[in-house]
Amino acid sequence: MLYNKNGFITYSANFDTTTGDFIMADTSVFMVNQGKQKNSLFLRLKKQYMIQLFVLCGIAFVVVFSYIPMFGIIIAFKDYSITAGISGMFTAPWNGFGHFIEFFNDHMFWVVVRNTLAISLLKIIFTFPAPIILAIVLNEITIAPIKRFAQTVSYLPHFISWVIVAGMAGSFFSQTRGVVNEILLYMNIIEDPLPILIESEYFWALAVGTEVWKATGWWSIIFLAAIAGVDPTLYEAAQIDGAGRLKRIWHITLPSIKGAIVVVLVLSIGNLLGGGIGGSNFEQSMLLGNVINRPHSEIIQTYAFRVAMVAGRFDYGAAITFIQSVISVVLIFSSNHIMKRITGSSLF
Repeated sequence: MLYNKNGFITYSANFDTTTGDFIMADTSVFMVNQGKQKNSLFLRLKKQYMIQLFVLCGIAFVVVFSYIPMFGIIIAFKDYSITAGISGMFTAPWNGFGHFIEFFNDHMFWVVVRNTLAISLLKIIFTFPAPIILAIVLNEITIAPIKRFAQTVSYLPHFISWVIVAGMAGSFFSQTRGVVNEILLYMNIIEDPLPILIESEYFWALAVGTEVWKATGWWSIIFLAAIAGVDPTLYEAAQIDGAGRLKRIWHITLPSIKGAIVVVLVLSIGNLLGGGIGGSNFEQSMLLGNVINRPHSEIIQTYAFRVAMVAGRFDYGAAITFIQSVISVVLIFSSNHIMKRITGSSLF
């Protein structure tokens, strides 16, 4: 292609190496006005300046609260003291992998790993299918007022903080005046009140149950949106062919929302050490855990918090959380690869 002095493409030609002549390949004339392109980009940005400001605010939030704090991970490889301040993160002596080796040899290592994996796996098993089932049930409701009421009631628990949930759990499951124990005693199901909030053997069930109640309605929004995108003619054709409601759900609804299911499942597995689909296990373990049920309530996050904030070993706590973050990244990529091979759908 040849260009004139104004920066425009004037014609295209091929060079014949045997004759040494140019052979015209395309006599069309194309004008590429670079100045006009720059002006259009500037005008588009000027027209969308409010939207661009919102985007910049989001980018600034991520940079300030997600990327800049990552520099602090350096203390996981150093003997850091909080008295040294921020500059101490860079001037403290190196310790290499000493804190990591210490954590692997810690007597609490297997306890916190077992509790973290058990709670998160139980949450995925019970919490992951619940939003899908709720979304399908809500989609099958044809009476609009009842459907809106059910959706609103199911969404509300998500907006209740874990502090309030812990207080509600204390009122419901208290051994002395809890509603649950009163009902079980009245129905002669139990003879003595159950110490649900105290005994460690009940903590996993308590954590999973409160998580299902709190997260199911919120996560069902994703699957409701996916179901809304299914072509209604598929249901009509299946109904004409004699397919019942359950068969339509199994052969049309579930395959149509497979992409959304895979994305949520990959994110849940990637956050396995953090809490699965419901988010962090930290709030539950801190608020519902106590000295008595700690053998089943202490997880990696709470142990790192106690080591850092109570014992003042911020370098050791940073090493523990760094291990958790690395394992989470590995789980995201591996689960995404497995889902892509099995279902053909993936997160990236």
